[in-house]
Amino acid sequence: MKTALVTGAGRREGIGFETVRQLAQQGMQVFLSARSVEKAQQLAQVLRDEGLNVSALQLDTTDPESVTQAVRRIEEQSGRLDVLINNAAIMAFTPVTDFRTDLDAVRQQFEANLIGTWRLSQECFPLLQASGDGRIVNVSSGAGSFWDPDFGLVNNPGFEMSKFGDVPIGSYALTKLALNGLTIKLAKDFNKAGILVNSVCPGLVATYPNSPGRPVEDGARSVVWAANIPATGPTGLFFRDGKQLPW
Repeated sequence: MKTALVTGAGRREGIGFETVRQLAQQGMQVFLSARSVEKAQQLAQVLRDEGLNVSALQLDTTDPESVTQAVRRIEEQSGRLDVLINNAAIMAFTPVTDFRTDLDAVRQQFEANLIGTWRLSQECFPLLQASGDGRIVNVSSGAGSFWDPDFGLVNNPGFEMSKFGDVPIGSYALTKLALNGLTIKLAKDFNKAGILVNSVCPGLVATYPNSPGRPVEDGARSVVWAANIPATGPTGLFFRDGKQLPW
């Protein structure tokens, strides 16, 4: 039985929670993680009530001790990790006044969206190596692509405005650009251990009531596809719905 870890799964309406469900429906043992252990336990129970093999795990990727404890728990319970879904992220609508962005908010986003993913990926390396067929999926965004026609860096306004409901997400876009760069670097380093690392854009997904976007099931399905790429499949690339996207 394969074992998977999904970060940032603390919202029932979110991509993380639905990704846990779909992976577990494929027969995997899945660790559902969230910063709040109570929330993780509550949502894991929802899926266990559906007959799925899901365990709750407290995990804050910005806290090194939390990461250490989570990795130790997976090692003790499973001895290996087959799939790591780096979904945890912050999207802060950082206000811009007179072309000045709140850099403290920017720093928090980079800590969660880039450094946290980097920290967890390297700490999970021994467990993924023990799998012999590991997969890392970094949940990214078209906002971090140069050439995405709707939300990409080139075709989108600057820091003050964006096409995402006319709110500033420029700093979030830069964190996802950096995450895509991390994907390329990890893919090269981890490939010798048989670990494939890819970025996935789930698309604009309706994860809040009345928010725009496609159903969360479709966004999660895009992530789950990358978790099941065969050993001969691609690594270090960027996808949405199984189709490669331009950087």
